[in-house]
Amino acid sequence: MAVELSQKSFTPYTPKKGEEYMSARQRAHFRKLLEDLKGELSVEIDRTVHTMQDEATIFADPNDRASQESDMALELRNRDRERKLIKKIDETIGRIDANEYGYCESCGIEIGLKRLEARPTATLCIDCKTLDELREKQVAK
Repeated sequence: MAVELSQKSFTPYTPKKGEEYMSARQRAHFRKLLEDLKGELSVEIDRTVHTMQDEATIFADPNDRASQESDMALELRNRDRERKLIKKIDETIGRIDANEYGYCESCGIEIGLKRLEARPTATLCIDCKTLDELREKQVAK
């Protein structure tokens, strides 16, 4: 859902020839992208709260009541995931402010503009993330 939200007004970053990685211009681009995403998520969370307050109906039929509770539970789970994403966005903006954004937390190499545009909150390069996922699979077995 968050990806769908950010696709509405997303303009990919086009680096200038010879531009340094994570220049001030690039950091400003990703900060705006993250702030826009955070704003859209906040609007969705507020919309859900108002919708749930407006639609709080007590149904006589137990099946209707169960359906409503199930729908609300699903909506609340989605909003909880979005709340966690907002926290992650705030942490990412903090990394931008500290000039640490765009570099892998594990190995220190550049994450890459395309990966960051696909997942602006990424903290690992593709290689480290792949290794991390492989370790997860091995532990889960």
